[in-house]
Amino acid sequence: MHHPAARQRIVVVSASFGAGHDGAAAELTRRLRAGGHQVDRHDFVDLVPRRAGVLLRGLYRRQLTTLPHTWGWLLALAGSQRLTGGAAALTAATDAAMHAAVGTDAAMVVSTYPLAGQVLGRLRRQGRLAAPAVTYLTDLSVHPLWVAAGVDVHLALHDDAARQAKELGATDVRVVAPAVAPAFTDPVSAGVLAAARARWGLPDAPLALVVAGAWGVGDVERTAADIAATGVAVPVVACGRNDVLRRRLHRSGRTIALGWVEDMATLMRACQVVVQNAGGLSSLEALTAGVPVVTYRCLPGHGATNAGALDRIGWVPWIRHRRDLVAGLRAALSGQLGFTPAATPPESVAHLVAA
Repeated sequence: MHHPAARQRIVVVSASFGAGHDGAAAELTRRLRAGGHQVDRHDFVDLVPRRAGVLLRGLYRRQLTTLPHTWGWLLALAGSQRLTGGAAALTAATDAAMHAAVGTDAAMVVSTYPLAGQVLGRLRRQGRLAAPAVTYLTDLSVHPLWVAAGVDVHLALHDDAARQAKELGATDVRVVAPAVAPAFTDPVSAGVLAAARARWGLPDAPLALVVAGAWGVGDVERTAADIAATGVAVPVVACGRNDVLRRRLHRSGRTIALGWVEDMATLMRACQVVVQNAGGLSSLEALTAGVPVVTYRCLPGHGATNAGALDRIGWVPWIRHRRDLVAGLRAALSGQLGFTPAATPPESVAHLVAA
């Protein structure tokens, strides 16, 4: 694939369904701009006409919060029938807005969201989009919706994810390093960590940071209660923007419940293990920061498939039963895990996309 020369215009399309897709897009944008490119970012939610994207985002959040098992069913249905019915109509309705957002002078367009990739692939197949289209796979498990005919390159975070994408029909698949912000690799002094612990009210004890995305979804309360019951670590829950969850956990008296945290890199380093439930960006950030990660009480659908992939490649062990939680936490706290994305080649995403 032809790569654009420096100082070209590149379009990045994400989606504000949680923070994972946007987080990857933000880091890609930062790297590309640092390389001298002009980068325009768009939210797929805003490209869907008649505010239907906003409605869908609200329904998705409500579904994950109240009926998460139905999300697993929906993903399975979408995987078996590919892009049909409502999903096809939704993306087709977005074609015009996507075409206008990319314009005629873009050297490349990069998507971090499956449905955006489907739109870009269709525009490429129809000859309506001249700019090469790239899909950055934010998940280690690759759902069929991630792979779109017409997309020029799919970027995967591991050989295993690359294999999945190829089995689903992707042709040019490249393995790249995760797009994680520099804060998760930059060193932090002991003084900064001590001040952060004091600011968040963290005790001098082994700490298990429970992450549940920007919306604080999943079986978070039971996860925190189970961790507290082990006596191995004190649960610290990053509730994101879920203030209802934060207040409930605070009332329990056994959990340190935090709201929205801007400096997640320091918070992760202030704890000894991260407990996650979806296998998204937070997992990659913690691994990059050198903090061991375990999966526990994962979300249905993409949470379970990502948990399986992370466990299979040896990055994050999946604790499937409560009876195994003590052993899993002790292994993490003793340094027996040490899983990091070391198997990923050192090339940055920006280098492969825009070199």
